[in-house]
Amino acid sequence: MKLYHYVHCPYCIRVRMGLGALKLSYESIVLAYDDESTPNRLTGKKMLPIVDYGNGKIQNESLDILKSVDTQDTLSWGLLGQNTEIETLLTLLSDPVHSLCMPYWVWTPEFNPQSRKYFQTKKELKRGSFKNLIKNKEMHLAKLESLINLEIEPHLIAFYKSPKFTILDIMLAAQLWGMYVFPEFQFSEKVHQYLQNIKIITQFDYHQDFWQ
Repeated sequence: MKLYHYVHCPYCIRVRMGLGALKLSYESIVLAYDDESTPNRLTGKKMLPIVDYGNGKIQNESLDILKSVDTQDTLSWGLLGQNTEIETLLTLLSDPVHSLCMPYWVWTPEFNPQSRKYFQTKKELKRGSFKNLIKNKEMHLAKLESLINLEIEPHLIAFYKSPKFTILDIMLAAQLWGMYVFPEFQFSEKVHQYLQNIKIITQFDYHQDFWQ
């Protein structure tokens, strides 16, 4: 099984965490962000993650991938149907997280000058200049902290709305993980410990592909 992904991408992180939790091995292939030909060749569109199962089946969409490989319902998919508000929460989180992290993601080892320029040009069309995102960081931080304090931390039993680890934790942790790159933000001890527990369960190492 081959996983084509970006290191920073929350949807790609979902799949990495899910495969780790399910103890499924795979070949990790990090694509340059300006590589359009590879995803177009595999699926006809520039969208990652992509999994090539090696049997002629190629799939994208993070949740579809994880459903396909979780044949024993280890991740408790029924909870996703019972907690449809998780998608709304993730949408609300994505705005401050992406606004805060994008200007920093482009300086990680994942990017070279060409892919950095491609990424920045594309993302600034939607969010405005990275310079202004940093200038307005206090607004984005306030929005993020409000969501964490009101919509996340009160629902951490042992895991998110559950005494056991589920697909909801993968979805939430993958969205929040990017904030570790932002130098002026710290999670509360409760949320940080929650994320670190997810890291252990999913055998997740954000940086592993940087040093290969």
